[in-house]
Amino acid sequence: MQRWQGLEAVPDGFGPSVVTIGNFDGVHRGHRALLAEVVAAARERHLPAVAVTFEPHPVAVLFPERAPAMLTAPDHRLELLAETGLDAVLVLEFTREFAQWSPERFVRTVFAGALRAALVVVGADTRFGHRNSGDVATLRHLGAECGFDVEIVPEFGRKPGSGSGPGDGAARRWSSSWVRELLAEGEVARAAEVLGRPHRVTGVVVHGDHRGRDLGYPTANLSRDALGQVPADGVYAGRLVRPELPPDAPDAVLPAAVSVGTNPTFDGLERRVEAYVLDRTDLDLYGERLAVEFVERLRPTLRFDGVDALVAQMALDVARCRELLGVPARS
Repeated sequence: MQRWQGLEAVPDGFGPSVVTIGNFDGVHRGHRALLAEVVAAARERHLPAVAVTFEPHPVAVLFPERAPAMLTAPDHRLELLAETGLDAVLVLEFTREFAQWSPERFVRTVFAGALRAALVVVGADTRFGHRNSGDVATLRHLGAECGFDVEIVPEFGRKPGSGSGPGDGAARRWSSSWVRELLAEGEVARAAEVLGRPHRVTGVVVHGDHRGRDLGYPTANLSRDALGQVPADGVYAGRLVRPELPPDAPDAVLPAAVSVGTNPTFDGLERRVEAYVLDRTDLDLYGERLAVEFVERLRPTLRFDGVDALVAQMALDVARCRELLGVPARS
């Protein structure tokens, strides 16, 4: 998949193409269903499939105090988009100046100009241009003027009674906001159902208090600027993913017990994400950029009456992680 940072990176004479637009934060199941329609239409027409997206998130620029926690780091988002079969992704820098573009300027410059769109595929709630003043009707009107077709795809989501979210009897559209709600509640398994994969937080491993090693459970602590919404405080079964290693390397993906919180037993103040790789005390991960995946929540964060009670609970947590992750007990 080609990755273009800005309009100037699109090759001269590119197109015709089949195009869609969106933030695609999380690249959840709804996004992938839409992108599958884009790719299918492109293959039918023997044209490249292109997604247009933005960095940073528009709300983070226009209303930073209301900016949502991002679900995916930029590099991971591009990796997930590549998995959908897209031929190219155009990443546009979102600035206050760019936010002033009218819907007509956006369509004529990006869709009709740089990408020479033959077909634009979008959801029914798509909005674009200054103050989100452009909608599907605007797009159809401009498409007729600029010479491209517009296809509107239906909303994709959980069917009633499927059990993949709160209120199993009611349907709900797959969305990034739904994933954020579930993560804020610690419902990482349900969030994974909407995402279609476990949620992850990505960051550099930094030094912590080194208490875990003294207790027999050395942990990898993620830096405070880690990317990806951090779930509610608690203990989770999860995995460490090491993108710097080849995917088939023995230690590329490691089962882990993950703690999110402030370590109240030790009167901690700083909220941390730290992970103990099951049965491993030989790993030196400091300075490495890795991802922590959250599979299932075991329990909330608790304050224990002393170190012995904490260590006893940690042993139970690790045993439960083995069950959930399918890791055999040590002989």
